[in-house]
Amino acid sequence: MHTPTDVIAGVGLRARPGKSHWPARMDLAQSLSGLLLGLFMWGHMFFVSTILVSKDFMWSVTKAFEGYFFFDRSYPVLVSFVVGGIAAVFVLHAFLALRKFPASYRQYRTFTSHRALLKHEDTTLWWVQVVTGFALFFLAAPHLFQMLMHPGAIGPYGSADRVWSASWWPLYLVLLLAVELHGGIGLYRLAVKWGWLQGADAEAGRKRLKTAKWALTAFFLVLGLLTLAAYMKIGYEHRDRVGERYTPAWVQPQEPAK
Repeated sequence: MHTPTDVIAGVGLRARPGKSHWPARMDLAQSLSGLLLGLFMWGHMFFVSTILVSKDFMWSVTKAFEGYFFFDRSYPVLVSFVVGGIAAVFVLHAFLALRKFPASYRQYRTFTSHRALLKHEDTTLWWVQVVTGFALFFLAAPHLFQMLMHPGAIGPYGSADRVWSASWWPLYLVLLLAVELHGGIGLYRLAVKWGWLQGADAEAGRKRLKTAKWALTAFFLVLGLLTLAAYMKIGYEHRDRVGERYTPAWVQPQEPAK
């Protein structure tokens, strides 16, 4: 004879014997890794956009990550450790997310027919997230590898030269669009899934979250486009001196008085 908790198929206090908890654990791991990557994405955007303030400010923030103001010299390898950690989380998140992708053409056709029939906005957002997530497999990897292997090349001139003279700007443009759409939708869906910031009225809360999601996406897209344009401008002006590193005037050695 089944107990009430048995009948609810694992929703009650006790799951049926033999029922695996791994799908729930993997779902939680996907949510946590996605949250970490989404927050890192926003922090990274604020970091690279410091070029809009000044070259000196961007240089100072870069050197802070390299430990310059703590050890009185730069250790770019510190940046590599951070990038390596983010790359590991990225791979883990991608592996977990693949479980929910359509695994066959039949599943894809079933999903698209249901999406067309239901005309549910959140279902469409999920599909946009799938498409942009698939694109990020190919777009984010080169950027992460570059940062991992050449952390010392980050700076006002080094980053600008990579964007313009090394012709990375098309990749960064598409990467910006994909990552902001994917990350923004992902954070919105996390808030809805776990009931964050919705208030007593779930429907009204979801509408507020969706409005905030699109406002933040628009903000970071505009900020990203302005930042990319700034690096392209600096790179164009610096195209005849590729390889030169930027150093603020206040840290350059003074010439001896004659």
